[in-house]
Amino acid sequence: MWQSGDKHFRTFGLAVGVGRRLNWPDPYFTLYNEISYQSYNLKDWDYFMSNFTNGSSNIFALTTTFGRSSVDQPIYPRRGSDFSISVTLTPPYSLFDGKDYSDPTMENSEKYKFIEYHRWKLKGQWFYPLSRNGNLVLMAKAEMGYLGSYDKDKKSPFEGFDIGGDGMSGYNVYGVDIIGLRGYENGALTPSTSNRDYARAYNKYTVELRYPFILKPSSTIYGLVFVEGGNGFTGWDTFNPFNIKRSAGIGVQLYLPVVGMLGVSWGYGFDKAVGS
Repeated sequence: MWQSGDKHFRTFGLAVGVGRRLNWPDPYFTLYNEISYQSYNLKDWDYFMSNFTNGSSNIFALTTTFGRSSVDQPIYPRRGSDFSISVTLTPPYSLFDGKDYSDPTMENSEKYKFIEYHRWKLKGQWFYPLSRNGNLVLMAKAEMGYLGSYDKDKKSPFEGFDIGGDGMSGYNVYGVDIIGLRGYENGALTPSTSNRDYARAYNKYTVELRYPFILKPSSTIYGLVFVEGGNGFTGWDTFNPFNIKRSAGIGVQLYLPVVGMLGVSWGYGFDKAVGS
């Protein structure tokens, strides 16, 4: 027996970026700018929008990230903070191309030939030592994201957020940003919509208590206890930073120079997931 796939989601992209460390307000600040092009080709692919399953889309975007990091070390930080704000902008085609995107007779392959959006992400995390030797560490983190549109009739079917689960750390999924939230299944907190769209806004808060078992150049292993909360929203009009799904659990993180950071966590979600 054999099977042949009759569906596909193909992508091609290029990006050029330049980053530098700033001297003002202090040497911990950085600025990164990137120009990118992404092409998506869909054939009977119904994982983004139920009414857009065939066609080609093009994304030209400019991304600027402004950040500040003062953490003392990257593998097991004990003190310091790390903040960043990034914005991604595409050309606002709907403002000058003269097309009426509210026209119900317009083909989706034409509507989404050139994707437009503005996308914002904010992240911040703090590390504070609780013991005299600095090994017992408290980590607090907060983040949020928003995917906006220039025209309400030309919302991007790509670059939304899928919230819940392991986060697939270190794994890239084109066309969607995976936001992990332990204690829930993958995608369990992404709001359900009639057109299978991903979340257009999200928030997430994490507090971890960390303690190392091994701290050596060849390997680092530490355990953690966490509480976490977050949620996904269909848009800015429904966004509520206090409307979160809560979880708690434990985990172990392992760093090996050859393979990088690995980890396993067990979490329990206290609130109902979407559709349950």
